[in-house]
Amino acid sequence: MIATTLLQLAGAAHLISFTAIVVAPIRLRWDEELARLPKLLRQMCHVYCHYTGGTIVALGLVSLLCAPDLVAGTPLARAVCGYTAVFWAARLWLQRYYDFRPHLTTAWLRLGYHSLTALFIVFVAIYGWGALHGLV
Repeated sequence: MIATTLLQLAGAAHLISFTAIVVAPIRLRWDEELARLPKLLRQMCHVYCHYTGGTIVALGLVSLLCAPDLVAGTPLARAVCGYTAVFWAARLWLQRYYDFRPHLTTAWLRLGYHSLTALFIVFVAIYGWGALHGLV
């Protein structure tokens, strides 16, 4: 029961974190900044953003709607948990290549950035545990 609720909360957190994917292009003035790039590169940036956003929404919905199945510890459940853990671990690893500092201009933006980082670490822990040990 606790593991199911934990996964459902993680699923809801995925959907909440999706707002960062929606807001980031606006805050970073993508339309203005990407206008200097060739059309293909602009299109690729948008596709990657939508693909990543769709993945986050899908992981959130699976966690919300299929939490009892993920908790069952079946090979498929552990594989889904493993994929989710690797997805967020890769996101954290890639984060070290970004210099967000010029864009973290207010206390709220810094708090949001660090809160999302903490949330991604929690995702790696929850889903990593589910992949390695099952959540039963």
